[in-house]
Amino acid sequence: VSIMIGPLLLLLAFSSTAVAAGYDDSRARNVFLPLAAAAYGEIAERQQCLDKHMPGAKLSLHVYVPCDPIATDSCSGFTYIDEGRKSIGLVFRGTNSDEQLQYEVTQLITEPPVPFKDGGMVGPYFNTAFEAIWSTGGLGEDLQRLSKAHPDYTLYITGHSLGAALSTMGAIRVTKNKIHPVENIVFYNFGEPRTGDKKFANLLDSLLQGYRIVHNKDIIPHTPFNSMGYQHHRTEVFYENDMTPGSSYVVCQGQEDPNCSDKFTDGLVFDPDHFHYFDIHVERYGRNGCTTDK
Repeated sequence: VSIMIGPLLLLLAFSSTAVAAGYDDSRARNVFLPLAAAAYGEIAERQQCLDKHMPGAKLSLHVYVPCDPIATDSCSGFTYIDEGRKSIGLVFRGTNSDEQLQYEVTQLITEPPVPFKDGGMVGPYFNTAFEAIWSTGGLGEDLQRLSKAHPDYTLYITGHSLGAALSTMGAIRVTKNKIHPVENIVFYNFGEPRTGDKKFANLLDSLLQGYRIVHNKDIIPHTPFNSMGYQHHRTEVFYENDMTPGSSYVVCQGQEDPNCSDKFTDGLVFDPDHFHYFDIHVERYGRNGCTTDK
């Protein structure tokens, strides 16, 4: 499956005049989904995704860092610059192996939330992964360099799954520390787990309007549990369908709208709903350089 986009649609999707506007399905589908998918690829595949969906955009820094005791695991993210469309990006990769997922979930279930440097409490795995990418890997320093050089550019922040959690932390880090003008930031993510506590969620909501996109019965947005002290930030955008072009969606109310994905208490799944967004297998699409998701 591929994402088709014409020149006019591409121009509208990247239009800087729409930064402060409400949720935009076209922007989510044609800009943010390819970026989130690209994070699953290696360096060449990431650039290939940019070449396909954002011709002229160039990778700036790509980071792979250890983030748990499993030797084969890593956490990853990248920055890019697109001078033609006057945009820069901060993108985080999701979990990329069964072993990493098992360790991540076990730690989230067995260990309590920990303090996040910028406020609130977050899952311990999320905190370790974010700081490893941001500080140890140098992604934060590179973003600051890009923003200082181009404060008028639109900054896109995104990720899928674990990458969505990390993107939320990134959105707080950037806005609270005034790294980039908030009026020039657009923040969408896909299949985000509950990243932090109520204070963390409230902090994000006080700083920035973001959209966390949820596909039908995707199990990940239901974890970790509210009973463990976790709370979603707003605003959920809920697709109770296959997310093919033209599919309906609901821009939900508050932090956890009982009429949106929270209404499901059983039948939650990884496949297809967590892996597929906008009718694309996100991980496979990125690993294939955005050529196919097969």
